[in-house]
This record gives sequence, structure tokens and C-alpha cells, in this order.
Amino acid sequence: MDQHILYDEVLVNGSKTALTLSADGILQWYDHQNVLQCLSVEKEVLGVSIVGQQIIIRSFVETEGGGFCFGSSTRNLVRKSFVFEPLSEDSRLNLCEKIQGYVDSLGRPKKLFVFVNPFGGRRSASKVFTDDVKPILDDANIEYTLQETKYQLHAKEVSHTLDLTKYDGIICVSGDGILVEVVNGLLEREDWEAALKMAIGVIPAGTGNGMIKSLLDSVGQPCTAAFAMLATIRGHKRSLDVATIWQGETKFFSVLMLAWGLIADVDIESEQYRWMGSARMDFYGLQRIIRLRKYNGCISFVPAPGFEDVGEASSLGVESMSMEPPITQQHGYHGPKVDLGNSIWRKVNGPFISIWLHNVPWGAENTMAAPNAKFDDGYLDLIVMRDCPKLALISLMSEMSNGHYVKSPHVLYIKVKAVVLEPGSRTSDSTKEGILDSDGEVLARGKGTYKCHLKSLMVYDKLQIVVDQGLATLFTPI
Repeated sequence: MDQHILYDEVLVNGSKTALTLSADGILQWYDHQNVLQCLSVEKEVLGVSIVGQQIIIRSFVETEGGGFCFGSSTRNLVRKSFVFEPLSEDSRLNLCEKIQGYVDSLGRPKKLFVFVNPFGGRRSASKVFTDDVKPILDDANIEYTLQETKYQLHAKEVSHTLDLTKYDGIICVSGDGILVEVVNGLLEREDWEAALKMAIGVIPAGTGNGMIKSLLDSVGQPCTAAFAMLATIRGHKRSLDVATIWQGETKFFSVLMLAWGLIADVDIESEQYRWMGSARMDFYGLQRIIRLRKYNGCISFVPAPGFEDVGEASSLGVESMSMEPPITQQHGYHGPKVDLGNSIWRKVNGPFISIWLHNVPWGAENTMAAPNAKFDDGYLDLIVMRDCPKLALISLMSEMSNGHYVKSPHVLYIKVKAVVLEPGSRTSDSTKEGILDSDGEVLARGKGTYKCHLKSLMVYDKLQIVVDQGLATLFTPI
């Protein structure tokens, strides 16, 4: 028989029953119909409170319903309150103290800083916060500070100066963009090493949502605000690799991906169809395949073990001592300290249809870009497409929803530690170049590209990329 932390008699809808809490955190009682009820404190209980003569346990219970698709039911989380009436004041205080004590022992966050991006994606973040985030924070007795972002890079500015001693974590109610800003803001702080231990949670409210999709899918959970909130509330953490991209003295810290060619063109140029939501990618992707572009260029890389024979030998092995970002500021993270002097460098020459570097499996909710990607393995997944017939390319695009496209003979898929990318002009027109896109933001716009008159962080030229293992911290469902 399990050892009980708690055993007391209570009334449930007027019927007397024993309420028990086992050492492994399972609450049990019989309801008024004499049916045994169970709740896992760690997995389901949000909070507990005394209201008048009653104790209310607020929970998040998983149900199945909402329709069926290909034989599998939809998984939902439903907020549910259970009401108990102890038989005495002492019993009431003891019950609440023991249950709350077990909740507190789980190391859950007690105060969070919440970013809401009201302008991103389908402009749904404010509604997601009101409907899905705030009620759960209230149920879990979590204090929070709310900050709506007012302009691009606002979250980066706030994260750079935020007093982190007041909080146990940061939540981004947004797509992936605010997460990227927060990580970049933390990395530029004087106390960046301590700051990066601050866990970041992501609640899907954008058009991409690749990071939270990757986290939830890793445990077979659907990508919903409810499951994302439960992951944050439970307080489990995991580390995340961060890639430093630099050009001269300019740096950008990436947590998701870098794209050049077809993927970048579709990601950025489809913005003119943003009103279509995520369907804009498929719509514009088909247009881009029909009028397919190829780009001159070269990519050199340090392969992960097992991929040393990919491509051809590169002379970068001698030059790689410069593969450390320059120190351009007194404070903040300067980039990974890795010695690549003795590393094996390989290269692949163009023309290219597309080059994609990925840090996590999912690029968006419907795009499994890198099925073998790990959050903290210290490598980036490199996907290269050099040549592919248009009909085959359309078929490949349809297989991005499950990641099977990487098995195509037209796709090179490997893991790398460091990369030097040298982008060139279009093969069909040397006066026109391409777009370099990282984490949904434009790093560089070449000549003749979409909105090429706009100022970018970098110029359309050689980039260097090195990944640093497990640098950032995320709230995770496991």
C-alpha cells in the first residue's frame, strides 16, 4: 500500500469520503456516485485555495474529443475545479498546507514576465493571452508582469535591461519572433551567463510556431496554447543550442534556422500574402517552383562524425582559426569559443535551389524541416538542394509536413558544427541576387530582391556560423 502524505475525511457534494495524497503525488477520493477519482499533482493540478468553508483544487485535465481525423481523436486540455468541504477548520488548513506544499516541492515558477505580441501572425496573441494564458496563470497562483510589444525589437530591449531577479521565467505569447528577440537581448547583457539560465516559454500565437511545435511534438502532444501553458506551469527545463552568425563585426544569434534560396524566398517574399495566414507559404511556394530560381555560391562546413566524406575537401581548414566572432562590445556574449584549427572542412559548390540550416525539427507547425535535429546536440542540421525537377520538387514540398522529403536523392541532409556560406547571384540573371533569412527575419537582401531598398542587418556576402551547445534554457513538457 502506498504511503500517504495526507489522509482526511471530506464532503464531496454532501457525501463523506476519504481524500488521500500518496507519496508519489496522486490525489484520490470517491465522488458522490462512489466512483474513484484520481489526480496527479505533478501532471494535472494547477493550484489549490480555500474559499469560505471549502477547498478548491484547480486542474488541467486531458480529454479526447473535438472530432476524429484518420482514426485518431483530438487531444484537449480542459480546466476543471474539484470542490472539497473538510469537516473542521484544522482539517481545512492541514489539507491545503499539505497539497500546496507538494505543489511547491515541484519547483514550479511563481512569478513570470509575459511578452504579448499583438501585431504578429494573425494578430491573435492578445486573445490567446486573455483566453488561454491568463486563466491558467490565475489558477496556478502565478504572479506575472505583462508587457505588450510596441515595435520590432521591443522585446529585445526589455530583455536586455529586465531585472531577472524578480522572475522565475519569461513567456512569449507570439510566434517564434519574440523568442528570438528575447534570446538576443539576454545574450547582450553583462550578466548573460546567469541570464541564459532563465527559462523561456513559448505560447503559439503566430504563423510559424516552430519552436513550441518542436517541443510539444517531441512528446507527442498537439501544438496548442493549452499544452504549451502546461509545459510552462510544470516548470521542467531543457537547454537549447544557439548559433552565432556573423559578418565582420555584425552578429546575430539564431535559435531556429538560417535559409537561403527557395526557402528564404518563400518565407520572406510571401509576406505580401500574410493575410492568408500559414496558407501563404504553400500558395507562394508553388509560384516559386513554377518559376524556379537557382543561385551560384558555395557552402563550406565542419561535418559532424559520420559525415566526413560529404562534399569535397576545402582549404578552409587552414583559415578556420578566424572562425571566432570578433569582440565588438565590452559586455555580453561574444560567440562560441571553439578551436576549429584541426577540424576537417568540406565544401559543396552550387548552383543551389536551396540551403537550409536548422536547429530544431519543425520550422513551422506544418513543416518538419529537420527530422533528426536535436535541441542540444551541439550541431546544426544542414539541408542542401542543388538540382531537382519541378514536378519532383512539388512532391518534395508536400512531404515537408512529415520530414520524409530529406530521404529524396535530390536532398543532401547532414549535421555540421560550423559553416561558411558564400551566396552568389541567380544563375539566370547575374544582376539579381537572393535573400538571407534567419529565424524569420531578413539578415541580408541582395540586388534585385523583394524590398531590397530596405536596410538589413548584414550585406549579401560571406557569412560565418558556429553553434554553441546548450546555451539557452527553455520550458519543456518533459
